[in-house]
Amino acid sequence: MDLQLQNKNIIITGGLKGIGGGITLSLAKEGAIPIIISRTENKAFEEKLQKITKNYAIYYFDLKNHQEIEKLTKNILQKFPNIYALVNNAGMNDNLDILQTPVKKLIESYENNLFHYYELTRILFPSIQKNQGNILNIVSKTGITGQGKTSAYASAKAAQIGFTREWACAFAKDNVRVNAIAPAEVMTPLYEKWLQNFKDPKAQYNNIASKIPLGKRFTTIEEIADFATFIISPKSSHTTGQIFHIDGGYVHLDRALNWD
Repeated sequence: MDLQLQNKNIIITGGLKGIGGGITLSLAKEGAIPIIISRTENKAFEEKLQKITKNYAIYYFDLKNHQEIEKLTKNILQKFPNIYALVNNAGMNDNLDILQTPVKKLIESYENNLFHYYELTRILFPSIQKNQGNILNIVSKTGITGQGKTSAYASAKAAQIGFTREWACAFAKDNVRVNAIAPAEVMTPLYEKWLQNFKDPKAQYNNIASKIPLGKRFTTIEEIADFATFIISPKSSHTTGQIFHIDGGYVHLDRALNWD
């Protein structure tokens, strides 16, 4: 299927690794032009991307500096004035629970995980509107289910879900779509690093995977990325305001299924 993404300029934050990296590669395979915003370099990933396309750009920038985002986007728009889509993805679960996190630390977490979703969307909207494009927010199941010891991250993700619904309403008159994907258990480099905190990482993985109804396994980065690419594409032209759960039924199916 031709997803009609050839030569479309698409900004992906955190697009050099994990889910963001997967989306970058998937979009590149469809002929899109990935415009990546990343805090750090990833030469191994860039070599992988170069095997697919030479038509991409990387801007190294720490998005927690939200006061400087307007300057960053001005530089991007000078080279790429026609932005078709924005993938808000950058962030990480910092495991800041309420009893150990004063408001100052909460705000710092929002600077890392939330404010740039808002600021990039606000500034880039005119270009996206002109090109009848769309916005995709990568959120998290924690914004819906909670997790127990990550109040800062979970509330940031819940706010992103609120942004998705609100912006879909606000921008419908402009024919600009806004959707979100809420991953659950995905084997990203950060998740793999987290598993190493356990005495038996494999046992911890198996314990979590056993609670995922479909296949008793984690979702792959590629499964998230390929779905994202379709939702971004013009082939999904009448889809907006949706929070998609690509998670093997983890959130919406009873994890104590009776199959006997």
